[in-house]
This record gives sequence, C-alpha cells and structure tokens, in this order.
Amino acid sequence: MATTSAPVYPANTPIPFDLFVSKKHRALPRGVLGFADSSGNIVFKVNRQDSKSSFSHAKASLLDSAGNPLISLYPHNDGSWQGFKGDGGDKDLIFKVQRVLTKFTRTELEVFLVSENQGQGELTCDLKVIGCHFQRSCTIYKGDSIVAQTSLMHKLRKICVSRSKFRLTMFPSLEDPSLVVALVVIFLFSGPKKFQVLDKIPISI
Repeated sequence: MATTSAPVYPANTPIPFDLFVSKKHRALPRGVLGFADSSGNIVFKVNRQDSKSSFSHAKASLLDSAGNPLISLYPHNDGSWQGFKGDGGDKDLIFKVQRVLTKFTRTELEVFLVSENQGQGELTCDLKVIGCHFQRSCTIYKGDSIVAQTSLMHKLRKICVSRSKFRLTMFPSLEDPSLVVALVVIFLFSGPKKFQVLDKIPISI
C-alpha cells in the first residue's frame, strides 16, 4: 500500500498561502479544529484538554499533521493567554496575548513576543489581532503590514454563508506559520462568551 507523506507548510513563501479551517475535516475526529491545505491535507490541528470546569482553565495544544506539539496555549481568567513551546513542559515561553477589547462586533488582541522583548523594561506590542468573532473574520498586523487574514467562504448565488468553515490567508512575512495559526486559535477562543450560543447560525448576505 502506498503511503503519503505529511504535508509540509512552505514557511516564508513569497506568495500568499491559504489554509482552510474547520471542525469537520474527514481526516480528523468530529469537533477537532483542523487547518488543511487546498488538497485537504491537514497541516495543523488543535487538541483541547478535556476539562469539566470552564474552558478558561483548560489548555489547548497546536499540533502538526503528525500530532507533534508545536505550541501549548494557556488562557487566564483576565482574558490573557500565554504560548509555550512544544507541550509546555519546559515552560519555554514564546509569547503573551492581552485582550484589549471584546464586543459582539469587534475583538482586539495585543501580542508580545518574548524574543523581541528580552532585556526591555517595558513590554512593547509586536503584533495585533483585530476582527469580528461572529463573522470568523480577523486580521493580524505587524505595524502597518498585514501578516494574515481570515474570511468566510462566500459563494455566488448563495444567500446564507456557513461559519463552520473559513479561510486563513497568510501573506509573505518572516513570522512563523505556527505562531500565526496559534493566534487565530486564540482569537476564536476569545470571542464574547455570551454570544457563543450564536456560533452555529449562518450569516445572511
């Protein structure tokens, strides 16, 4: 039987690259958030730690296609997040995320990279994530440059647009693709909780 190799994400690609985000990928158990390429191959997936308590106390792990942990994401009660390398066991902190605004129509996050803030007395924001959780739409900025964007899968002659699958477009940059995906995951998990009951409702256009 022929075997297929795991898809390799082309880091620092000179052209924009799309991943398709859904919890309904055929290659994954239902409910597991996956990021697939245009051929349907899983590139990244998210494993959420089972917890009987609220998700604010649970860990999420970003894995590659083979199931190796890339970044472990830890949320805090104040809306902030921390991202650690690998499974988080070595406590190798990569970044911190602070939620500065959460409304039904707008969520804003500020990202502080540890590598860029070493030796500095005051932390400086390296990336920003701004968007609307309900529309699955966000833009990741580095200064005035756009690093990545998410958008719904609009189709011609279709009035309602499902929010169960959307596109992540990464633009040419020096940012690690796994970091970008981790920030999108945090954005999805940082939406206003009182509106999460609306998550399965499609958008009319």
